[in-house]
Amino acid sequence: MVLIAAAVCTKNGKVILSRQFVEMTKARIEGLLAAFPKLMTAGKQHTYVETDSVRYVYQPMEKLYMLLITTKASNILEDLETLRLFSKVIPEYSHSLDEKEIVENAFNLIFAFDEIVALGYRESVNLAQIKTFVEMDSHEEKVYQAVRQTQEREARQKMREKAKELQRQRMEASKRGGPSLSGMGGRSGGFSSDGFGSSGVSSSSGASSANIGITSIDVDTKSKAAAKPASRNALKLGGKSKDVDSFVDQLKNEGEKIANLAPAPPAGSASAAASASAAAKAAIASDIHKESVHLKIEDKLVVRLGRDGGVQQFENSGLLTLRITDEAYGRILLKLSPNHTQGLQLQTHPNVDKELFKSRTTIGLKNLGKPFPLNTDVGVLKWRFVSQDESAIPLTINCWPSDNGEGGCDVNIEYELEAQQLELQDVAIVIPLPMNVQPSVAEYDGTYNYDSRKHVLQWHIPIIDAANKSGSMEFSCNASIPGDFFPLQVSFVSKTPYAGVVAQDVVQVDSEAAVKYSSESILFVEKYEIV
Repeated sequence: MVLIAAAVCTKNGKVILSRQFVEMTKARIEGLLAAFPKLMTAGKQHTYVETDSVRYVYQPMEKLYMLLITTKASNILEDLETLRLFSKVIPEYSHSLDEKEIVENAFNLIFAFDEIVALGYRESVNLAQIKTFVEMDSHEEKVYQAVRQTQEREARQKMREKAKELQRQRMEASKRGGPSLSGMGGRSGGFSSDGFGSSGVSSSSGASSANIGITSIDVDTKSKAAAKPASRNALKLGGKSKDVDSFVDQLKNEGEKIANLAPAPPAGSASAAASASAAAKAAIASDIHKESVHLKIEDKLVVRLGRDGGVQQFENSGLLTLRITDEAYGRILLKLSPNHTQGLQLQTHPNVDKELFKSRTTIGLKNLGKPFPLNTDVGVLKWRFVSQDESAIPLTINCWPSDNGEGGCDVNIEYELEAQQLELQDVAIVIPLPMNVQPSVAEYDGTYNYDSRKHVLQWHIPIIDAANKSGSMEFSCNASIPGDFFPLQVSFVSKTPYAGVVAQDVVQVDSEAAVKYSSESILFVEKYEIV
């Protein structure tokens, strides 16, 4: 067979996309395409139409035609087989089969057409091979990228070790020639800039901890008065030496995050649920107006549920950090609400008065004469809650796939908010699908999107709260079995912490006068899946 051209056109004859496989003038191909709708006869079913010089072989696709123009000497059976392959390629890159999406994916379709036909003759390829060729996946490129990532990880590790070595040298030098220094747990009650908070947040963020905390040392003022002038290398609270500064700047320029307590999105994650959660957390954090005393409550969930019910894993952990930017408010007490989740394990910072916290749920330093560090995120309280009780689950997901008797499955999915004190935002439920099988969605709440490259159905619900606590989706898939739709991945964020750790008031130590403060709370998902 000699295939002259392949085209996608509307039923009115408007050409959306055309690819020529033999040399011919633009006027000639436009004339052939313009003649096609005139040859169509109303009320009759056709698979091809012939003229004196060419044959039109076509197949209706909703509001469009997939059209092949061949010579009259070509084999009609081969023409029809080639047409079927073209018709399978179109939905792979244009799911809705409308004019707008065809235009948006025109280049991918042209590349796919070129894999089917070369110089007018059909190539011996199938749909899977065409997709592989168009994606241009390269084993050599993967090897190169893997080697490059390994080198970058090794370089970051060396930089972290160098930063720690510089810090250790500075501390040793200050101990030998300067005033007495006191770190965490010392008599002066100083805080490190990360404390236990740095490790707590790095684990809650889900990222491969690349943050480097530069410790700030509180200098004993009495010892400083009696010290010799040679103690110029002693570190001050919030102060950094020039060599550490320059090295930290170098790390920042090379992409390292320095002492950043905000949870980062999962590194290298390809899931749409994780991306949506990270974007939502960034949006919530950007809306906060910060006062001189600012509180930050970060709550994280790790949940693993069975498809037939039962809790395989449930863990809630969090961290309360305090940041003070005005030295007038350095000596304060933070009063918390006692109405937190029952069974919550609470742990205060070593320099926080534990008896004060146990008796009055108030956070204050053991030495009330000492201020909190300035311009530093200080972790003062962390918590953990583990349960196997289904009543602890904030959002239940019930996925019920059933065999439809035609080689496929009908799937019903419903969600229900169990923790009705929460308002979940940007909820994303990602459902895996069989490869190259497009779902037919019948009913749904919210919005959905089918990603053919990742073979997933992404279900998005903007808000789930007490007024909108349940919803459902129904869809069907051909060539599937019930196990194809697991595991489901869920992500969401909320401004209300799950653990119920909430600030009630902030007062000054001496006068007990109220201090104006700001606070931000975020509940996010590290892992939430139904397996």
